[in-house]
Order: sequence, then C-alpha cells, then structure tokens
Amino acid sequence: MAILDFIPPLLQGARVTAELAAASSMLGGLLAFVFGIARLSEQWAVRVLAIVYVEVFRGTSLLVQLFWIFFALPLLGLHLPAWTAGVLALTLNIGAYGAEVVRGAIQAVSKEQYEAAAALNFTKRHTLWRILLPQAIVEMMPPLGNLAVQNLKSTALVSLITLNDLTFQAQNLRNLTQQSLEVYTLTLFMYFALALAIAGIHRWLELRVSRWVHLGGGR
Repeated sequence: MAILDFIPPLLQGARVTAELAAASSMLGGLLAFVFGIARLSEQWAVRVLAIVYVEVFRGTSLLVQLFWIFFALPLLGLHLPAWTAGVLALTLNIGAYGAEVVRGAIQAVSKEQYEAAAALNFTKRHTLWRILLPQAIVEMMPPLGNLAVQNLKSTALVSLITLNDLTFQAQNLRNLTQQSLEVYTLTLFMYFALALAIAGIHRWLELRVSRWVHLGGGR
C-alpha cells in the first residue's frame, strides 16, 4: 500500500481520538473544580469523599481503571458501550489530577485576601467565588492545559477495548500491511498535530481568562 492510502483510516481514528479527548477533558475539568473545592470543604464527609476519589484515581493505573469499568462493571449488572467506558475512565482519571491542581491554586492565594474578605464580612461562599477562584484560575490554567495534552496521549489506551481510535487504526494497518515505519510515523505526526491544537486552544483560553480577571471579572 502507498503511504497516502494510510491517511483516510488514520484520519478517521484521529477524529475518534479528538472526540474522546475533548469530551473527557471538558467533563474532567468539571470534576476537577467540584472535587478540588470539595477538598477544602469544612464538612468532613464532603472532604473525605473528595480525598478518597482523588487518591484512588491518582493512585491506580488508568489502564486498570479502564478495564475495570469495561470488563468488571458488567459483572455487577452495568454494561457500558466502549465509547462511554472510555470517556468515563478518562474523565475520572483527569478529574482526579485536576482536582489537586484546583485545590493547590486556591490554597496558593495569599492569606491577605482571606483576611480582607473577612474584614469586609464576606460569606465563605462569596469569598470563594468572587475573591479566591478568579485569582486562582489564572494560576491553574497552565497545569490544566498540560493535563489536557496528557489526557490526549492517554486516549491510546482505549484501543484495548476495541474503540476505533487513532492507535487502533494504526495497529490494524500495521497488521494488514506490515509497514510499521510508515504507519507509525504518520500516527506520530497526527498525535503531535492534535497535541498542538489542544495546546493552542488552551493558550487562547488562558489569554481570555487572564483578560477577564484583569478587567475585573472576578470582582
């Protein structure tokens, strides 16, 4: 096969990979904020729940998490399609790492900000949403962008549960043609192009968020 013949199936796989990465990154971002804030809750039950979630999904292999969701959950009566299982595993994993980024960024806000909010008799909720988060979000954007790129690379694992992502298509082409150099070189460049796209989008988001904060969006 000519190298150009590899491009259509690889592009089809790249589309699936991009959709997986986008869906899990957005959902994982929501989880990151929920559990990152929950880690700082004064309610011990909420805090313990957040700690358990974060430590379990940061302390175990994403591959094992994926296999457990796809192969073990059906034994408990819950059957998930491969797409749903893949998105769920990636979301839970990136959400756990993102939660630590959110928690760390909030805690990094200077103590003077807390003291000023207390002096103005702000409620804790008002302090969090109007004072702390607008400042913390600027600091958390770069590491969250790195997590999004890492999540893209992690999507390759879903090929092991038969999702037709970029890696799955590359493996099929390689098995069919035995042209490993050509197939995996194209695959490498496609992953790189997707990573550049994610980095560019996140950089744009960083600029927008920074401008919003500087214009007083957090006040």
